Amino acid sequence: MLSKENSTKGPKGALSGGPMHDATSGMRFISDLGRSLLFTVHPKKVANVVSESIRSGTGASACAVAVNLQHIGLVCSVAETGASREESSFKKERFRRWLSLLPPQVSINNDNPEKFFIDGGEHSLEYVAPIHIEGTVKGAVIVGFGDAEDCTKEIRQLVDAATQMAAMSINLTSHYEATINSSITEAKEEHRKFTEAVLDTLPVSLYVIDRDYNIVMWNRHREIGIQGMPRDEVIGRNVFEVLAKYPKGKLSREFERAFRTGKIERIEQQTTDNDGVTRHWLVSKVPMRDEKGEISHVITVGEDITMRVEAIHAVGRAEKLAAVGRLAAGVVHEINNPLATISACAEALESRVDEGVFGTSPDVEDLREYLGLIHSEAFRCKSITNGLLDFSRVRTGNRNEVDLGEVIRSSANLVSHQKRGDNIEIVVEIEDSLPAVKADEGQIQQAIIALATNAIDAMPDGGKLTFIANSDGNRLLIEVRDTGVGIKTEDVSRIFEPFFTTKEVGKGTGLGLSVCYGIITDHGGRLNVRSNPGKGTTFSIFLPLSK
Repeated sequence: MLSKENSTKGPKGALSGGPMHDATSGMRFISDLGRSLLFTVHPKKVANVVSESIRSGTGASACAVAVNLQHIGLVCSVAETGASREESSFKKERFRRWLSLLPPQVSINNDNPEKFFIDGGEHSLEYVAPIHIEGTVKGAVIVGFGDAEDCTKEIRQLVDAATQMAAMSINLTSHYEATINSSITEAKEEHRKFTEAVLDTLPVSLYVIDRDYNIVMWNRHREIGIQGMPRDEVIGRNVFEVLAKYPKGKLSREFERAFRTGKIERIEQQTTDNDGVTRHWLVSKVPMRDEKGEISHVITVGEDITMRVEAIHAVGRAEKLAAVGRLAAGVVHEINNPLATISACAEALESRVDEGVFGTSPDVEDLREYLGLIHSEAFRCKSITNGLLDFSRVRTGNRNEVDLGEVIRSSANLVSHQKRGDNIEIVVEIEDSLPAVKADEGQIQQAIIALATNAIDAMPDGGKLTFIANSDGNRLLIEVRDTGVGIKTEDVSRIFEPFFTTKEVGKGTGLGLSVCYGIITDHGGRLNVRSNPGKGTTFSIFLPLSK
């Protein structure tokens, strides 16, 4: 098959010279190439093996194998005499234009070096053998010869045979690679879905922004609730646009600090929904770094800590109530005795003034006024000490089966006859067949009337006072609602503290709600409040049902 005229050309070991100059050496070359390709599993490695084998086997100056695969792209390998593979020497754009010719044919380029595919090589001729895969030309084997006489018919036939083997191997490995890539893609997709499921399952609100402040992640818990928004509506949008109701300057500073310092920052926040329910949140800003160590994203995690905060407040209230109780037990009786003496003396002096003992001097009227103040303030102190005594007493009371529906109706009737406020509309909504509760009727009525009295005081211009009672089968709920001025958000957590009051000086001792809280707690119940400033307040009493 090989020409003897070319037996002296080419390097030692080449088919054009040396021991590999006959048909046997050609068969050996094809056999060795086949074995080399047997365990090659990637198109790029196939191209490397074929280009190097053809270059060394034919004594060519250079050999390039290039193939354009749909799922991989352009794969290219160049082997040159005395040099390592350099893909940069291959004219990829020229090759892509050649592939666009339908159909590309076997060709020999020796008339114009500008048409060569291998740039900068020491060759004067290129032999181009198209690679056919599944009936379509996907690439080519390009062999560059330094002398046109080296490109003999036998050499071309050998290159054609190697090209066919390359086509079969590239086809097989590309399918293998596609399968592997598909499996990897499926695994990545499964991993992504699993990660999203984990983030959606976490009992926290979570979202992620990039350096441009665009949202790239938004978990399910960030979608629900009064503050929530659907994920499809926020992904890709600017965070300041999505969270427009938050103070932009404050939010911007938080993110800027996270990007600048790279430190985790935790912030406690408070929100109030449309029903006046106050929620407490612990918001964490967590910087996320890329493989270069630079901060690329910031993760925001919001944890609902309402129960924790309310528990802390409850413990604080209990401690304060206990402290007040201990104080009352020690000093109230001692205070009441001098107060009684002061009050009795003031009354005695008032009687002597009325009897004319002090004559008709103009100063007598001043004396009468001062004695009245002493008398009224003494009784005011008496009411405070009586309130203090409520903390020191054990509220066992007379616990019996009580129809709280009747207690509420009676309380509403008593409040209506107090004439405490003007233009107050009283509404009573009680569920039929309300379950019985084991309680002290007088104490529960005291708590309900105290809440209703506060509600009326919160409606100086009139409004609606509503009493509601119903049950969910496990506990009984009593609500006292008003449409008054409401409670400031910062005051909500303090209203059950002893001596805390929002009323004017002289109009409240700050003990009424504390006494209510103590009564309900002693009954094994819970007293909550929710308020919208300017819209009204609702106090909720939860009591366990009788078993």
